[in-house]
Amino acid sequence: MNRPFSRKKRVLLFSKHKVLVGISAFIFSFFTICIIVGVMTSLEPSYRVSSATIKKWTSNVEETHFLSLLALENRIFKEALPKDEPELEVWKVLFEVGANIRLHDVRSLLSREIPGFSTYDNQILIAGEGTDYTNLTVESNPPLDVVLEEREATMPEEEPAPDAPPEEPKSEQTTGEKEVVFIYNTHNRESFLPHLPDVTDPNGAFHHEVNITKVSDQLAKDLEKEGIGTTVDRTDIGSILVENGWDYSAHSYKASKSVVETALTNNKDLNFVFDLHRDSMRADVTTKELNGKKYAKIMFVIGGNNPNYEQNLALASALHQLFEQKYPGLSRGVQMYDGAGRNGVYNQDVSGNALTIEFGGVDNTMEELYNTSEVFAEVFSEYYWDAEKVSAQ
Repeated sequence: MNRPFSRKKRVLLFSKHKVLVGISAFIFSFFTICIIVGVMTSLEPSYRVSSATIKKWTSNVEETHFLSLLALENRIFKEALPKDEPELEVWKVLFEVGANIRLHDVRSLLSREIPGFSTYDNQILIAGEGTDYTNLTVESNPPLDVVLEEREATMPEEEPAPDAPPEEPKSEQTTGEKEVVFIYNTHNRESFLPHLPDVTDPNGAFHHEVNITKVSDQLAKDLEKEGIGTTVDRTDIGSILVENGWDYSAHSYKASKSVVETALTNNKDLNFVFDLHRDSMRADVTTKELNGKKYAKIMFVIGGNNPNYEQNLALASALHQLFEQKYPGLSRGVQMYDGAGRNGVYNQDVSGNALTIEFGGVDNTMEELYNTSEVFAEVFSEYYWDAEKVSAQ
């Protein structure tokens, strides 16, 4: 007669035990989390998990996986997913984060296994005509003595006569006395093989006078014609490296950053900062013919490890799209450099409107480069004056 009561008693005791275990587990988990958080926040900054580390982990996860996770909580995010996107596989996400390998990109494995491969492990943000991972920009980093070596060079053009009348501006709009664009060259001695008769190796295409600074000067003139006040810095970064005993590849941007910061401090009107470079890719990648006229192609390079990344990318994207509308194929697109072993900033942290721009390559002539300078000024002026109208409204 007492058996049903004993059975009920045992069930009740078992239920109480489960409740006590659950409460104990909750209390233990709560205090464990509090202790972990307390330890992490009390650690010295150098021992904490930095945002850069978190970014590195999450960069190996496919973008659609993030959207799928958000869609679990808010169905509206499903609208942003491709229609043929398969369902989220949690094991893939955990594997990509844990192993630091992107299953959709074999380069994430090869970059750690093949010495020097990481140099080419960068990301295409916007692909222009013909742009893929086999022909992205290549930065030659020879020893400083190679960069400073004296070489014969041919001047690209005759200087205008002193009494030649100034060219009429193309635009009625003008920034007046304000200089709003700052142009400089971190690798100011990067030159071009057509103007170096005794040089055939792209890694030796450097000159103290006939170099990328000529393009900077021309771009300033073309921007002025569009009514946009521009200033060009002509500092020889190579001399700064010599004075400080710095390495060319490791310290060039450090040397040029002080130049940029000084300029921005002295002139508060400067709003756009362009660092012009010459790519090491050959003519088939860096040259474009439009309407019977040859141009040096350009590529926008964004540093992924700088706080202005999103603003810099927005500017580069807008300019690329304008190029596609007006001069299709002239822009190679937008690529990003970041991660361990790279600069990843390129002085773009000085402004939300700072860009690194590759103008042509080692095989381009000054004529081709100047042609591009003219259309770049045209495209940028359209962007600038449209932005000014929006700002005024």
